[in-house]
Amino acid sequence: MKRKDVDEFEKLSGQLQGIYEEISVLSKKSPNDAVNKFKLNFINQLLNGSNGFLEEKYRPFKEFSEFDTDDVPQNSDVVLMLSQYVAAMKQFKSTYYGLDGAVRRWFTE
Repeated sequence: MKRKDVDEFEKLSGQLQGIYEEISVLSKKSPNDAVNKFKLNFINQLLNGSNGFLEEKYRPFKEFSEFDTDDVPQNSDVVLMLSQYVAAMKQFKSTYYGLDGAVRRWFTE
């Protein structure tokens, strides 16, 4: 990972966590309701950005990259996939962030 990528990764990871929490609340109330296309477009942007960092090694499912906006998913489907991406982002971070002596830092090129 390059130093310039750290800020983008942290922003993306935070946004992904935030939208996961928001959709989780919706899913608890109405798991079978469809996610509207406005939200789905933002979710897909976050997934595409995440895929750029995760590459094949860390991606949760190789055959999944984003939701089909013509076949709108249910809240519970989105929560399922977002939870996998949140976990994958944490795993990715653990590879490039950790203790260096007594200091936590990003290990960058």
